[in-house]
Amino acid sequence: MSNLPAKPEPVRPVASPAEAEALIKHLLDVMEALLGTVEEETELVRAGKLNEATKLEPAKAELSRMYIADTTRIKASQGYLARTTPGMVDDLRERHDEFRALLQMNLTVLATAHAVSESIMRGVSNELARKATPQAYGATGRATTPPVSSQQPLAVSRVL
Repeated sequence: MSNLPAKPEPVRPVASPAEAEALIKHLLDVMEALLGTVEEETELVRAGKLNEATKLEPAKAELSRMYIADTTRIKASQGYLARTTPGMVDDLRERHDEFRALLQMNLTVLATAHAVSESIMRGVSNELARKATPQAYGATGRATTPPVSSQQPLAVSRVL
């Protein structure tokens, strides 16, 4: 048996107007559920409840998987959908634009939270290194800065 990855199954395009309508409705439902999860995550991160926000990961991952599967199938069926359900496709396109804007806002909140927490951790680490280093004056009469080798790693307990 070879170690080559399995080839992905080809995407089956929709074959009937009813199937097209069901696929578009399913994708809209998935997008709505994913947005709800992302908005909840955003609020939890803004409130500093990071532990609670991480509990949303499994649901978010499953919804993301369904979103990708549906969008891949819609892409494979673009021509057929444009001919059979043009109004639904236009509505889907409009809703998808709103979806992307809300996801961008979530990513901005998460990036900001990451940058702030990283800045705080660097500040704590630098302050601990400064306090652990003897205060002395160099040959020029100025206070010496602690060498990089004197900085100790910072351990954080995630259990509260």
